[in-house]
Amino acid sequence: MKSPPRVDYDALAPTYNTRFEAASARPDIARALADLARNLHAHRILEAGCGTGHWLAGLRPLTSQCYGLDPSAGMLAQARRQSAPWRLLRGRGERLPFAAGTLDMVYCVNALHHIAEPRAFVHEARRALRPGGLLALIGMDPHGRRGSWYIYDYFAGSYETDLARFPSWEVVLDWLDAAGFTQLTRQPVEHILDPKKGRAVFADPFLRKHAVSQLALLSDTAYAAGLRRIETALAANENLVFPVDILTEMVWGVRSKGVGE
Repeated sequence: MKSPPRVDYDALAPTYNTRFEAASARPDIARALADLARNLHAHRILEAGCGTGHWLAGLRPLTSQCYGLDPSAGMLAQARRQSAPWRLLRGRGERLPFAAGTLDMVYCVNALHHIAEPRAFVHEARRALRPGGLLALIGMDPHGRRGSWYIYDYFAGSYETDLARFPSWEVVLDWLDAAGFTQLTRQPVEHILDPKKGRAVFADPFLRKHAVSQLALLSDTAYAAGLRRIETALAANENLVFPVDILTEMVWGVRSKGVGE
């Protein structure tokens, strides 16, 4: 798979957590992760692509052995400001700094598309997990959902870029199966239905240039052109509705025993 385009998360790190303020009333992802960890009796848990530690924070009541891995020094610096008892490591998902069979749970939230070799990460997660350990991947799948989010409609190339960045869940499930994961499961964890009407779209916090990677990857010129398209559409219909219909799903599997284990 071609390496995905890169977002400069060191530059975005100081303001990154503002996106979670907008989503504070939607605890579904944190609840899904906590339920998995609790049911698994997981103690050694790794988040790959942990960013500022937002999702790790929800697991603090369950274990003191949480690890966060991220390639961005700036994002890790923000995570360290929380003074939480987790261990933060700089690195990439394709090379996890853990011995084989030492982790109970590995998870990745909205970050699989940022990993240059996501299939290699799946195999690496299996190596690091103990038999019976669990890998959970959470995110959206843009394939077949072009009309579901106005960002795709008004910012040229954003949808096509996401098709190249995001593997479909069907492909991801094939990767897990090939790597030796069993009990493969796909389930919805969050469904955001929040259309914007008329000029209220400009108050959408996720319309800011660096609020989501789809916009952060655009040049300033391309971003400005998208805003102009929105203005033109509103000039023709001031009550125009801008769709926001985003489905976040979780795919997970259990690490099977190898020969001789």
